[in-house]
Amino acid sequence: MVEDRAMTLAQCLPVWGKLTREERERLERTAALRTVPAGTMVHSGGADCLGLLAICRGQLRAFMLSEEGREVTLYRLLSGDICLFSASCVMQGLQIDLMIQAEKDTDFWVIPAPVYRQLMEGSAPLANYTNQVMASRFSEAMWRMEQILWGRMDQRLAAFLVEESVLEESASLPLTHERIAGHLGTAREVVTRMLRYFQSEGMVRLGRGSVELTDLKKLERLAALPRTQRDR
Repeated sequence: MVEDRAMTLAQCLPVWGKLTREERERLERTAALRTVPAGTMVHSGGADCLGLLAICRGQLRAFMLSEEGREVTLYRLLSGDICLFSASCVMQGLQIDLMIQAEKDTDFWVIPAPVYRQLMEGSAPLANYTNQVMASRFSEAMWRMEQILWGRMDQRLAAFLVEESVLEESASLPLTHERIAGHLGTAREVVTRMLRYFQSEGMVRLGRGSVELTDLKKLERLAALPRTQRDR
């Protein structure tokens, strides 16, 4: 049973191969496998110290929530990703109220925050990996914030639809206008008005609770996304 757990954890934690046998054994003893259905709130801000998450299957959404209840998505976590902000209570100098919710049925390992910190302090490969992930997440979050502050809504919406089509591997997206507004941090009415414009331009076809992308190339040109974002 321990061997099976180690293999599973090894597949879900990208830095596993660079750890020592003692470090791996400690992770095997302390990590717990969780399965949550779509819609589950996995982490509820800075006061919730869940631990580090290593995602095996599924999809999580990291977002911020305003006092008025408005959401804005910062990034997604997919298979092979790790979530450091769910263990932010032991990351020195890191204070951020980030919410994490399962967008699909998701399997992930939870590594207790104190265990991860102790391992990181004694392992250069783990510390380097943690710093790389942290820098990548902050870069992505800052890119999102720049779009919110300075980006045009039509470009932001086009970029979101293109990204969703990549994640879902489909041009038909099961999304309501309210859900899209939650991702983009805007009002549903703004999204509805912009989607109707997209439809009039032949870029999408709107249905009840769905958006079908009918001209992906035109949406990509409008989004003006760097290739690294489109192919993510």
